[in-house]
Amino acid sequence: MAAAVATFGIRSVPSNIWLHKFGARTAAASIRSRSFTTLASLSPVEDTEDIQLNVIPKENARESVSSTSNNNNYKSNKSYYPKRGQTLELVCESLAFKGKGVCKVADSGFVLMCDRALPGERFIGRVTRKKDNYAEVKKLKTITPHSDYVEAPCEYASHCGGCKTQSLSYEAQLKAKEQQVCDLVVHVGKFSDQEPEFAGVMKPIVPCDIQFHYRNKMEFSFGPKGWVPAEQLQEKSTDECVYALGLHAPGFFDKVLNVNKCLLQSDSANEVLATVQECWRDPELGLSPWNVHSHTGFLKHLMLRSGRNIETGLPELMVNFVTSSDNPECLRPLVEKIATIPEVVSIVNNVNTSIGNTSVGEKEYTLYGKSTITEILRGLTFQISANSFFQTNTRQADVLYKLIEDCAFLKGDGSEIVLDLFCGTGTIGLTLAKRVKHVYGFEVVAQAVSDARQNATLNFINNATFIEGDLNKIDSTFASNLPKPDIVITDPNRPGMHIKLIKFLLRLRASRIIYVSCNPATCARDLNYLCYGVPEQNIEGRYRLSSLQPVDMFPHTPHIECVCSLELR
Repeated sequence: MAAAVATFGIRSVPSNIWLHKFGARTAAASIRSRSFTTLASLSPVEDTEDIQLNVIPKENARESVSSTSNNNNYKSNKSYYPKRGQTLELVCESLAFKGKGVCKVADSGFVLMCDRALPGERFIGRVTRKKDNYAEVKKLKTITPHSDYVEAPCEYASHCGGCKTQSLSYEAQLKAKEQQVCDLVVHVGKFSDQEPEFAGVMKPIVPCDIQFHYRNKMEFSFGPKGWVPAEQLQEKSTDECVYALGLHAPGFFDKVLNVNKCLLQSDSANEVLATVQECWRDPELGLSPWNVHSHTGFLKHLMLRSGRNIETGLPELMVNFVTSSDNPECLRPLVEKIATIPEVVSIVNNVNTSIGNTSVGEKEYTLYGKSTITEILRGLTFQISANSFFQTNTRQADVLYKLIEDCAFLKGDGSEIVLDLFCGTGTIGLTLAKRVKHVYGFEVVAQAVSDARQNATLNFINNATFIEGDLNKIDSTFASNLPKPDIVITDPNRPGMHIKLIKFLLRLRASRIIYVSCNPATCARDLNYLCYGVPEQNIEGRYRLSSLQPVDMFPHTPHIECVCSLELR
């Protein structure tokens, strides 16, 4: 990044009180004026009935909807809303946050959200759920594919919830993600895109050089019955629907799509998956899948993690079986087969006796090899256990962390104090530690704090302190015993930062804040608070947004990472 970055502090409209109640209904209302700003989390509706198409043509969609409202503000006495169960011909106009297609009823402009609809695609859709200001639609049939269509290389792409946009060209994916971030910053963050400075603030999205085989962690679930899409029911035999190991069907915790190969993980991980698939159903082994309804069965999850040997640089793989009971000997036949794969250096068993679906166990057994694997990031070595948090795309994480370093504008004299909030296992703070005076990291997860301390020791870093604490429950004494930081790095999870933490940062007045976000919607909200404050609570904003850099960490998915640099005014 250049040493001089244009600052941006032009606001388009005053802050509104609705930002404090950042919910699905309010967010959905905003998509009527700008389709990218939808933030609602919409669950697909299960529908396996035969499709009976009684299509309402796009040009007649509004006229065919019966009246359901007496709102006198409408210019027409005909309903503004389509009915639940109604079938429409629609054209997808754009992609909203989380990858849902945005469509509009002809003439009325009423917004409909459709999973797996892509820009330019003309299709038949049925209204499955109706809200006050938008409706959800299930795509029944594609009439004309979208203009940036490509053949999805994965056989499961149409039904697996992992890669919703595989059939959209990567260039088009990047364009859509970049536009989503821009629109959220304008409509939620209230920054004006009409000012010339805006172009200098919004940076072009950083693409991912590798679009497949980039994930270093995948978690597959066992199920008593494989889920089969409705259109494939006639093709599948009864045997193929029994016992599954794969990924959850989108929107369902109890339905597992059987998967034999995932193109997002490494070839060696796929070899492990194939080996397990070949033999785990053998009746002689006596292995049964977990049933989330009856709470019976033994096998819950298969987790695969990839790393690198720090001496040879060769890949190494950890296999983690999550089971419902303490009986590791039952896994011995599987272990013996998997251990023959050269990349496998660790096989562990996490025992989780709770009825929940978590993969974190109360006990852990090492069944083969070592209990951890290693990975190298920004020249540092990190130990990864079965339940450690680590960036899922190692190669792109290296790019992300370099951007964070650039945004820090370190002086080079080792004089700065860094406050690393939501530090996880300490990866960001530790990559800066050798160039600053001290790093103070805060994290709520005890195991992550322990891993961060261990990673510091492993890399001979003595100027990093990691503290366990819930940043959503801070009080006026928070960090009062620490020196004032020059730089704050905050990397919250999807809900963003609590208003208490934002107030703390505004009182702290650090020279620079670097906001790393995995959710551009809550990021835009928090940027609004930091730059413009909250007038309703007499909170004054104190920062300028000097740059916002989207990063594509996960191709073919709707997820977007952002690195934002804020300077004290």
